[in-house]
Amino acid sequence: MDEFLQLGDVSIRVTRKDVKNVHLSVHPPKGHVTLVAPRNTRLEVARAFAITKLDWIRRQQTDMREQAREAPRRYVTRETHLLWGRHHLLVVEETQGRTGVQLDHKRIVLRVRPGSDEGKRAEIMHAWHRSLLHVAIPRLIQKWEPKLGVSVNAYYLQRMKTKWGSCNPAAGNIRLNTELVKKPRDLLEYVIVHEMTHLLEPTHNDRFVGILDLHSPGWREARADLNGLPLAAEIWRE
Repeated sequence: MDEFLQLGDVSIRVTRKDVKNVHLSVHPPKGHVTLVAPRNTRLEVARAFAITKLDWIRRQQTDMREQAREAPRRYVTRETHLLWGRHHLLVVEETQGRTGVQLDHKRIVLRVRPGSDEGKRAEIMHAWHRSLLHVAIPRLIQKWEPKLGVSVNAYYLQRMKTKWGSCNPAAGNIRLNTELVKKPRDLLEYVIVHEMTHLLEPTHNDRFVGILDLHSPGWREARADLNGLPLAAEIWRE
């Protein structure tokens, strides 16, 4: 059962797992805090560790709360949409034929049924985003499998509220946030490498960092770039 530490205005959920070291994380979008500790760690020890990180926690929370968000999209003509880190002008065309999306130089052409509502237009756009990711991701996985010496059994796409990706080392699977289609391609690659590294080391310990340093020495800059980009306009619920 999880426990909670209260340090002034900071609440920290404490979970004990089969890990060797204590791991403290601040999660978007609102900055809730979790601490994962070895199973035999006393709550007083976890508290003492968290106290030493209190200033860092508050800085992370402030950065997340002040991070820019995309304006809500209505999927209408002349609206701008992000794709691979670049802004594109949206053109909406009503048709009795096949619906879908096409990239035309700097324009995204969205073909919809006459009278389609915002929800249906968003659905068509999201399906297109997924198709683009299904083209990009396998190539990157194949690139990095021999470099890292791992094999990805399967990958999944999902709308995620608090993560860019996740990994199930036991199953050999990785899961990626569909919002990554809006970010520069090199940041998609960073997230894939990060999650694939978890197939070698499930936690964010020194070994994990060492593997990333060896194979992807620019990962810290990529992480900072990704976390500095606008969040989705969606209202996040925890």
